[in-house]
Amino acid sequence: MSGTPVRRILSAVAAAAFLHLLLVMPDLPGELTPAALVALPLELPVILLLLLAMGDGRAGRALRGGLTLLLTGITLLKLADLAMRSALGRPFNPVADLPLVDASVRLVAGAVGPAAAAAAVVGAVLLALLLAAGLWWATGVWARLRPPRHPRLAAGALAASVALFATQAGHAAGKWHLPLAWAGDTDTTRFVLARAALAQRTVTELRAFRVAAAEDRFGGATGLMNRIDRDVMVIFVESYGRTSFDTPFYAEDHLPLLHAAEERLAAAGLAMRSGFLTSPTQGGQSWLAHATFANGLEITDQTRYQAALASGRASLFHQARRAGFRTAAVMPGITRPWPEAAQMGFDEVFAASDLGYRGKPFNWVTMPDQFTLAAADRLLPTPSDPRRSFTEIALLSSHAPWTPVPHLLDWDTLGDGQVFDAMAVSGDPPDVVWRDRERVRAQYRDCISYTLETLTEYVLRHAANPPLLFILGDHQAAPGIALDDRRDVPFHVIGPAALVDPTRGWGIAPGLIPAESAKAIPMERMRDLILGTFTEGASAPPPS
Repeated sequence: MSGTPVRRILSAVAAAAFLHLLLVMPDLPGELTPAALVALPLELPVILLLLLAMGDGRAGRALRGGLTLLLTGITLLKLADLAMRSALGRPFNPVADLPLVDASVRLVAGAVGPAAAAAAVVGAVLLALLLAAGLWWATGVWARLRPPRHPRLAAGALAASVALFATQAGHAAGKWHLPLAWAGDTDTTRFVLARAALAQRTVTELRAFRVAAAEDRFGGATGLMNRIDRDVMVIFVESYGRTSFDTPFYAEDHLPLLHAAEERLAAAGLAMRSGFLTSPTQGGQSWLAHATFANGLEITDQTRYQAALASGRASLFHQARRAGFRTAAVMPGITRPWPEAAQMGFDEVFAASDLGYRGKPFNWVTMPDQFTLAAADRLLPTPSDPRRSFTEIALLSSHAPWTPVPHLLDWDTLGDGQVFDAMAVSGDPPDVVWRDRERVRAQYRDCISYTLETLTEYVLRHAANPPLLFILGDHQAAPGIALDDRRDVPFHVIGPAALVDPTRGWGIAPGLIPAESAKAIPMERMRDLILGTFTEGASAPPPS
């Protein structure tokens, strides 16, 4: 290694410190503490001894290349874990979550603009390149230290490396415990073993899922849902979670709205029952909840989602089509081609561009919920098709970034949506609102309130000839917003008493407020509960 002895020593210290920081980087938010920074990861002496032993020849350069690729990948995985845990409350799954990268970029583009999204992509690429360059430099510094050459020294360094690695691997695998601050919860070997186990588990579960997807007690059944004599709507409310009932900050606003709505709907002659469902996700990935509800299988990641579509299993909407309904999806969040819709059982899909909205978007949210519901009323009736409709509607106003907060207008004045323009540009932009976590929570609360008020007015507008309504949350907001790390969401059945009363067997309570002690029904049970309950002669499976 060229340079003065002092410069060589400083370079070696800096290189070791860089490697140390990457190795002790945690994969859990809030765990980068002073104690974590001073803990010595056992991987560090292993790496340094190997570099000293191999030198900077052809074998040494091969080692450096391998270490650079490995540690760059591990560091990026840790960063992905930090982002995923903060946003969705779960670790990043390298097998199932890679398709989410594109969805995340599109979400950033919708929330803060395409320039910011492009900058984020460029920044991520530059970060990966800088990490790789830094690791190539750091490993090169130690490979070129040129300690006194002796076969026994090289052999001893290799033996020490193997012994240290075996010790660390044994600790990470839980076979023994090191009481020193050497291999804490931030050690890299533990992280790698955990991610490898997760990948293996995902592949195994996916095989089992494909087997389960082929098994369907209602697969060849006829006469399904013959008790339903009217239109049906499944309405998903974005980020509507159990926290609206159990967390004072939210419940103080949302429970009075629901109590008032319950009284008004009852006065209009409507019956109601409510409970909780357990969503397969939290903080995002609404489509996993939609697919879980429709397919009757727990779909927790993108791999399972794709497997469900490819399985040939009949969803709730396939079965509704077979039962004589015209099936449709009203999806204001769909702004790009959605080829998967053909595998979901929908006769028609009304994406954002089909709904007739010409107003300004509410940042990522393409249009307010009131316009979405009004558009559904305008588009769904088809005089030339006498079939009843069975429709899924996704409401977006309570989707992040929760700014600006919309408010109700006169339904007869909505037109093409330009009446919302002043509302859409009011208030602070997301980059201002999101500097204050308390303000974000307040605006999330207000957006849920808006959607509850909008749904109440919408249901009352149809009270004279009500559809059978299933209204549910898709998932809780991220734990830091919801102040709740459960995955439970509310579920309401609203309609004529003759159709709502049979759902008492699901364990859900009368009205719009679920019982405090209500046990959440797994969301994947709902397809079979609906098919069994509303089919003459069929028996509904137990709710859990």
